[in-house]
Amino acid sequence: MRFEELPTPCYVVDHELIERNLKILNGVMQRTGAKIVLAQKAFSMTAMYPLIGQYLSGTTASGLYEARLGHEEMGKENHVFAPAYREDEIDRIIEICDHIIFNSFSQLEKYKDRALAAGRKVGLRINPECSTQVGHEIYDPCSPGSRFGAKRDQVRPELLEGVTGLHFHTLCQQNSDDLATTLDAVEEKFGEFLHGMEWINFGGGHHITREDYDLETLDACINRMKDKYNLQVYLEPGEAIALNAGYLVTSVLDLHQNGLDIAILDTSATCHMPDVLEMPYRPPLEGSGESGEKPYTYRLGGQTCLTGDVIGDYSFDQPLKEGDRLVFGDMAIYSMVKTNTFNGMPLPAIAIKYADGDCKVVREFGYEEFKVRLA
Repeated sequence: MRFEELPTPCYVVDHELIERNLKILNGVMQRTGAKIVLAQKAFSMTAMYPLIGQYLSGTTASGLYEARLGHEEMGKENHVFAPAYREDEIDRIIEICDHIIFNSFSQLEKYKDRALAAGRKVGLRINPECSTQVGHEIYDPCSPGSRFGAKRDQVRPELLEGVTGLHFHTLCQQNSDDLATTLDAVEEKFGEFLHGMEWINFGGGHHITREDYDLETLDACINRMKDKYNLQVYLEPGEAIALNAGYLVTSVLDLHQNGLDIAILDTSATCHMPDVLEMPYRPPLEGSGESGEKPYTYRLGGQTCLTGDVIGDYSFDQPLKEGDRLVFGDMAIYSMVKTNTFNGMPLPAIAIKYADGDCKVVREFGYEEFKVRLA
């Protein structure tokens, strides 16, 4: 079907734009020898895994279910990190993951020998205590009281035997200058251990496929660790794979007035784009402007009972009317993996848009997906 024929609400992932991003990431790999794996927490649309697997080295997971997904659906390198592992899951994780990264020396002491006995590569997450984010403390793993990673004064050298890699993840939607700053802190605090390692994982949060991203500095950061310490470098971006490569197509259900014009959509910020409220941020909307920029301004809201289920205020060249279709941009990352059925809201369909403009719905959801979530 064509784009305008898709049901709403519907997530649409653009095959051509995903491949464009993958080519940029693969270029980094080709130039530097680094390995890049998909962070499934941001994008885990398995219909795209065959394409992603053509360009990237594998997947990384945050727990058993994501680890199974990467193992079963892509079947390449499979990395995992969790703040703590469950005793009833760790053996299965060891069975299907190549790299197992521990968050603390207590977890390392508890499970390292099992992982090594299975021939797995064991890593330790470190906390370089170097915050480079401004305004998004909720996403800062180096913030005071963070539960992520071992700090320098917590290192127990006697437990590093068998550990072949260090992992840090300190960035969120950031450029490579912040990575360079972080590497200074990593070397200052943990440099004495790097010569004894085989690999280092730079984590995620690298906006590598953004237009203004400094690829030259990224390449230099990778080569710095490779040349100085003879390390295999890993990166595990999630957003960069599907950045600006997906849409959420919605329809106007009703128009309301309460001191301002309000449009009720067949989607929901709290159910279908929760980062709008959590981050928070204002998603791009095709053909719209800021509030007051164009002649007709509307507050766009969802169907749920939550008063704050509001996407934002947008302006348009023409008045909205019932049945109009609105297309929100950059909806492939995080929105799709965070959906929920609060208030019994149906989950959006999922479609792929191909280079010739043809679209294919690959998944639709109904009442059963809502019902089975609770007993």
